[in-house]
Amino acid sequence: MHRWTELLYRDFAAVHHWDLPSGSAVYRVFLLPGVLEVDIGFTPAAEFGPHGPNWRTVFGHPAPAKEGPSPCRRTLAGLGWHHALHAWICIQRHRWWQAEQWISALRGQVLSLACLRLGHPTSYAKGAHLLPSEVTAPLNTTLVRTLDEAELTRALSAATAALIAELALADAALAARLASILSDLRVDGRPPGPSIRSANGSGIDPAVVWAEQNVGGSQARRGSAGLASPDC
Repeated sequence: MHRWTELLYRDFAAVHHWDLPSGSAVYRVFLLPGVLEVDIGFTPAAEFGPHGPNWRTVFGHPAPAKEGPSPCRRTLAGLGWHHALHAWICIQRHRWWQAEQWISALRGQVLSLACLRLGHPTSYAKGAHLLPSEVTAPLNTTLVRTLDEAELTRALSAATAALIAELALADAALAARLASILSDLRVDGRPPGPSIRSANGSGIDPAVVWAEQNVGGSQARRGSAGLASPDC
């Protein structure tokens, strides 16, 4: 890796590089003048081989082909409701930028689910341009136009509705179960159920209350209080 890195900087005037680990391989990603990206993969000889249908061996002796992990609707759906919940939590805490990030991530899961259903690549929106307009056009309403509570809540409601609508096309039972829960992310921003206040009057975090009522127990408290990243 060191030799190739020196060569890219010396002979091709590389501007910057960074490493992307993937299993046993490391991809060193270079930025060259002219906005050119060059990715060079380094992997142990025993692991050198195709992981997909587009592999073409130029030289060397590759190992037998390995099937990469297939996208899972259960995981994509889980990330979808996870992102919706955490977007709502961030809105309650007035963390506008973080809420926008979660809403955008939720929209990405809807695109991935649609791509999975229609047989297109699911990662990094690589198949999004292949989706029909009747799938993508409704997602325009999920775009956040301004960073304020009303707009973020509107965009979250639209993104959550899009998630349920997409799931209903492939798994109506799951869509119905999630709809009954996610519908409680109400437009007025308040958690469902009675108002709960602490003895000192400061109030209990409504995000934690909602999560414990609708997700359950200490796991919900850890997830909502800590804003944990997706853990599959």
